[in-house]
Amino acid sequence: SLFLIEGVRKFFFQEETMMYMEEYGVPEILFFPSIILEILFPILLIIGYKTRFSALIMALFTLSVALIFHTNFDNQMELIIFLKDIAIAGGFLIISANEPKSLTIDYFLKYKK
Repeated sequence: SLFLIEGVRKFFFQEETMMYMEEYGVPEILFFPSIILEILFPILLIIGYKTRFSALIMALFTLSVALIFHTNFDNQMELIIFLKDIAIAGGFLIISANEPKSLTIDYFLKYKK
């Protein structure tokens, strides 16, 4: 839900988010794809559809964000955010490495045919 909430927030604060992205050399054209990613893939994870793929995409996204925006380790807060992103990416990788569980759409589609 963290990414879902942030994706919606960025939608309503587009100008500020685009300016922040441009400060780090991220082109404005990636703004809408990033919002779609931050909204769509968390929803897929929450409902348990295409879980492994969604978790892998989210892990790659989270690692990318950490490496692009949070590598100023002189700033203690940036270091903490970087480590948080690495931990979240690790959690996504654990999800992507495991089979779907019983309360997911993936499980239902795979075993309830």
